[in-house]
Amino acid sequence: MYIKRILLILVLLGLLGGGLFAAMVYRTFFTSNTAFANETAYVYIPSDAGYPEVRAQLEPLLEDLEAFDAVATRKRYVENVRPGRYPILRDMNNNDIVNALRSRNTPVTLAFNNQERIATLAGRVAQQIEADSAALVTAMTDPEFLKSRGLSQDQAMALYLPNSYEFYWNTSATGFRDRMAAEYDRFWNEERKAAARSMGMTPEEVIALAAIVHKETAKADERPRVAGVYLNRLRLGMPLQADPTVIYAIKKETGRYDTVIKRVLYRDLEIASPYNTYRNKGLPPGPIFMPDMSAIRAVLNPEKHNYLYFVVDTQNFGYHVFAESLAQHNRNKEQYIRWINAQNIRR
Repeated sequence: MYIKRILLILVLLGLLGGGLFAAMVYRTFFTSNTAFANETAYVYIPSDAGYPEVRAQLEPLLEDLEAFDAVATRKRYVENVRPGRYPILRDMNNNDIVNALRSRNTPVTLAFNNQERIATLAGRVAQQIEADSAALVTAMTDPEFLKSRGLSQDQAMALYLPNSYEFYWNTSATGFRDRMAAEYDRFWNEERKAAARSMGMTPEEVIALAAIVHKETAKADERPRVAGVYLNRLRLGMPLQADPTVIYAIKKETGRYDTVIKRVLYRDLEIASPYNTYRNKGLPPGPIFMPDMSAIRAVLNPEKHNYLYFVVDTQNFGYHVFAESLAQHNRNKEQYIRWINAQNIRR
């Protein structure tokens, strides 16, 4: 009888210990362990990170970091860290957090527009994915890559069409570049290529002209008309005489791309640069800016007319007045010069 009592006590103690252990395991694995108020927090894990880097990011997000360590070790996550951007939902337990860090790499929406140079584009992109700006510049200007695409260094910017795209945060510089090349090829379908060919232009030349059109007018509804002017000039062998190209030539010559130039002076028209479309006929070597899609569409679908000239409309700011003859243009220009002088705009 005494031995049976001892055995019963031992069994009860075992059951109690097992229950306590099971409760502890359950609490460690399946009890909420987040310490933030928002619905979602994101953990950004670099490509070369190990568990210590992940742990440092999780520390301010979790109530009990040691409990998470135990689960991460048990599930062997500490040995299999994966780079990316991972969502942690409020009130998640440790088991769910480990599962999320294993399998829920979530894309970011990467957006860019209105860039003037590869360097500024790289800086904008580097704010949104893991790749840094230096690596992006190197990838986007790689001579072998550009050669494989039939592009010059001056045309490198043409490959990047402004829009919003989904990327994994841990995308590399070459991964970004190659994806954008694929997006470029997708945009330039046979219909758009045929439209460019009908004007005697390549896709890169369309984008170079679209950049000028974009800079000339901020009004999307006016861009087809402006595009028509420049296409008329190209057909007639006239120089484009586009002020935005002269402004870009000045910036490129001085290296001061943040300079604001509101007025092009006669002496500026003499700058010796392939981007100076007053001195050089035809298109500049590459785009002077990243044109909006509306400007690209305007070049591909220009307004048909006989205009060869245009100048700022001082009665309807943002728009321009157009002329077929130089005499009419000079009369329009006189009105604009009187207005700009009255504004005391010297540069």
